[in-house]
Amino acid sequence: MKEFFKRKNIIFSFKRYGVDCLGAMAQGLFCSLLIGTIIKTLGQQTGLEYLVTVGTYATAFAGPAMAIAIGYSLQAPPLVLFSLIAVGGAANELGGAGGPLAVLIIAILAAECGKLVSKETKIDILVTPFVTIFVGVSLSSLLAPAIGSAASSVGQLIMWATDLQPFLMGILVSVVVGIALTLPISSAAICAALSLTGLAGGAAVAGCCANMVGFAVMSFKENKWGGLISQGLGTSMLQMGNIVKNPKIWIPPIIASAITGSLATCVFKLQMNGTPVSSGMGTCGLVGQIGVYTGWLNDIAAGTKTAITAFDWIGLVLISFILPAIISLLLGNLLRKIGWIKENDLKLD
Repeated sequence: MKEFFKRKNIIFSFKRYGVDCLGAMAQGLFCSLLIGTIIKTLGQQTGLEYLVTVGTYATAFAGPAMAIAIGYSLQAPPLVLFSLIAVGGAANELGGAGGPLAVLIIAILAAECGKLVSKETKIDILVTPFVTIFVGVSLSSLLAPAIGSAASSVGQLIMWATDLQPFLMGILVSVVVGIALTLPISSAAICAALSLTGLAGGAAVAGCCANMVGFAVMSFKENKWGGLISQGLGTSMLQMGNIVKNPKIWIPPIIASAITGSLATCVFKLQMNGTPVSSGMGTCGLVGQIGVYTGWLNDIAAGTKTAITAFDWIGLVLISFILPAIISLLLGNLLRKIGWIKENDLKLD
């Protein structure tokens, strides 16, 4: 059996399912729902209806995009990969608000089942797509509503707790999501799976920004402008190798996320009411900030917000850029002076 699974490239590991697949799902979300929302918002703000149409089409295919990305990370054969289009569409639709988590689980199961039968018969062109789609859509019918409901309930609980205890939960959500962003897992996919919006979404944005901007500014001495841009607008995950060597370099961004998370929820009332995936993106391509802005527009359209104020913009800029940079730089310099951070501890290869 082990040899059969090895031949079929089926590897049961946390890295493959919990890291590779989750990261790929986030990319699928980015290339559909997220970029579609950005294009659609741009069209709405400029009055270009064609951009609205383009964005609408992109957002409509989030489920298939996620499923294909997951299949790609599992190195699925072409017939399995293409069959996941239907699986992703079914799982995302039936999963409701928790659709991304349903897609993650069901696409993995369907892809692995498809790989089991791939190229095992002379009528592979029929058998492989049939098995992949039948298993995936059947599981979507049976499991997706429950998975989606469970994920949505967890997300609602986190958001409810944040509204009830904004200080403590602001710190907790900000720190946890910020850590997830820097670890080799996907904070964006986690936020999307839990449909994390509202004040909790704002705290998540704060945590992600604290890690990205914090590491970018802290390591400017070693990495100069290239490092500032690659981490500040790319990902703080680039520092993961250095964190393994010296975990103390993570202290300033984590403290910064705790501070900005509480300020985001208690002082600026920063909310993410755009797409949930934006909550876990931070300053990556400025997606987090665009998501907050989109949320403002959604609130205005819904009548829950009258206008975008100067205080809104000040809060977004302070939480996203200025405070993480100042706090992390000051703490980073302190740790350098006491010897906890040594020369080149933050240098990127």
